[in-house]
Amino acid sequence: MKKHLLHVRGTHCSACKVLIEDILIEHKDVHNVSVNLHRQIVEIEGDLEGETHEIAAMLNPLLADGKYFLSAEKLKSERDFKSLMIAIPIGAIGLVLFFLLQKSGLINFGFEGGFTPWTALLIGLVASVSTCLAVVGGLILSLSAKISQDVSTFRPFTFFHVGRVLGFAALGGVLGAIGSAIEINYTITAVLGLFAALVMIILGINLLDVFQFTKSFQLALPKGLYDKITKIENGFFAPFIIGVLTFFLPCGFTQAMQIAALSSGSIFSGGLIMLMFALGTLPMLALISFTSFKFAHTKYASLFFKSAGIIVIGLGLFAFLAGLAGLGIISPLFNI
Repeated sequence: MKKHLLHVRGTHCSACKVLIEDILIEHKDVHNVSVNLHRQIVEIEGDLEGETHEIAAMLNPLLADGKYFLSAEKLKSERDFKSLMIAIPIGAIGLVLFFLLQKSGLINFGFEGGFTPWTALLIGLVASVSTCLAVVGGLILSLSAKISQDVSTFRPFTFFHVGRVLGFAALGGVLGAIGSAIEINYTITAVLGLFAALVMIILGINLLDVFQFTKSFQLALPKGLYDKITKIENGFFAPFIIGVLTFFLPCGFTQAMQIAALSSGSIFSGGLIMLMFALGTLPMLALISFTSFKFAHTKYASLFFKSAGIIVIGLGLFAFLAGLAGLGIISPLFNI
């Protein structure tokens, strides 16, 4: 058994790490895979024969759907600055619309008192066009179809989505109950809000695909737990269970909302925050699961990802500044 070190391009977050490892380990001659996001390296152990560049060429077709690319030598990062220049004004327009809605009083996005359910819905909508959730959603939806005994109907996908929405609401309520039990005060709530905002800012930066070092600053579950989730036995309700368990998969957006649910200190508020977030992600995930639509293959995918990154960074900054103002460190910069 030989060990090979390959360079990888196209990763954004810990979900990408999990997906690459999950895909490559299915190859009959691969026995172990480990992805280092910070160094952008894939370590493979197995019975693969040939030079490193030949192995990369052989494995690349397996990763094509996720837009990942393996190489023997470290390639110069292909930063799509053209899309970035277009994405900046698009993202700015989105943030201005957000600000106007907030000022109009029609919708209260909050921030000054923590994330509100409307904030969670907005973040869910933005998350649904990001690589992180698209990758995790695509992986789990494929798994739902694979393990189902009857893939000729929409039942597996319906069960998956119902399980995901109900599971997020229930587990969000659990987080809110935990927050209530440990009697989170305003200061702790503000600190948790700052942490959630930082998670969003880092995630937004990673969506821009400009810096590599920020890709290592993300929370990730142990891969062993992920393996247990994805190896559920076949059964009528298996897609429903997997939908519930996506709550635990490594997605920065989900993690930020989980922190918000915890800091709410209420079963009802925590459940509502996670419910609204799941509903926000539902349209895009439904489009992916009920059609042959592959978001990563559209020519506008890079523009969507970068526009989402700009919006996420903006929302994260709004939340971070509101948290600092709530702690009395700075004066409120915006009346939101």
